[in-house]
Amino acid sequence: MTSPPYKLQVEDLTVGFGHGRRARTVLHGVSTGVRAGQTLGLVGESGSGKSTIAKAIVGIHPVRAGRVLLDGADLTGLGRRELAAVRRRVQLVSQDPYASLNPRMTVGQAVAEAVDPARADARKHAAAVERWLETVALDGSAAGRYPHEFSGGQRQRIAVARALAVGPEVLIADEITSALDASVQAEVLNLLEELRRSLSLTMVFISHDLAVVRHVSDEVAVLRHGELVEQGPAHDVYRAPQHPYTRSLLASAPTFEEPGASHASAEAEDLEEKEEAV
Repeated sequence: MTSPPYKLQVEDLTVGFGHGRRARTVLHGVSTGVRAGQTLGLVGESGSGKSTIAKAIVGIHPVRAGRVLLDGADLTGLGRRELAAVRRRVQLVSQDPYASLNPRMTVGQAVAEAVDPARADARKHAAAVERWLETVALDGSAAGRYPHEFSGGQRQRIAVARALAVGPEVLIADEITSALDASVQAEVLNLLEELRRSLSLTMVFISHDLAVVRHVSDEVAVLRHGELVEQGPAHDVYRAPQHPYTRSLLASAPTFEEPGASHASAEAEDLEEKEEAV
């Protein structure tokens, strides 16, 4: 049985910066992708090229060679108008939500701007703003407040709400839980999983933390120094990693547990693994 085609794909992607003696290549012919309705976990240490892939996909970083494909259509080399349309289909949520939210805009205005870029009218789009805030488990009253009035976890929820209000088919989450403490991190991860199912989203989840990636991913792709060293179903990569670099990342990864996880569930998992080994 053949696998369905990729919803979003990069093919032999090469990205570099600078010219002449200062030129450096950040991505070296990377090929990977994510199928519709699934989540691809993109992992690697800082400087491995994870965020560069995300920014190349949405057109922030220019592509030196290779292609970015959405539903099989090549996005590289698009004009400004066509690229703007693509950015509505593929939304990027970055690590620092405060940097992506205008501090002089209320949360309602920020979400309204995503709903209607031509007129960021929070009153006109009040119903849509409230709906999207409630979708990310925030009270509709948050619309009248400013980004600095919220915690880091709440700001990430606002950034996700703003991205979703655009109506994307693909959501790219770039290290969005890295600055959060463990309990808030788990809440955001659970929210993303719920949103993926309820909104039929395709997701790319980027992180340096394999324990976190395991929680949300169907497939995992591992990057090292701008090269793809391993990709496969999450279960296979975590149970039997093929590349030494992947094994080293797993060995150093902390154990991720959801809030309220019981010792009984851990014991049940241990028993299941022993039964499988028999």
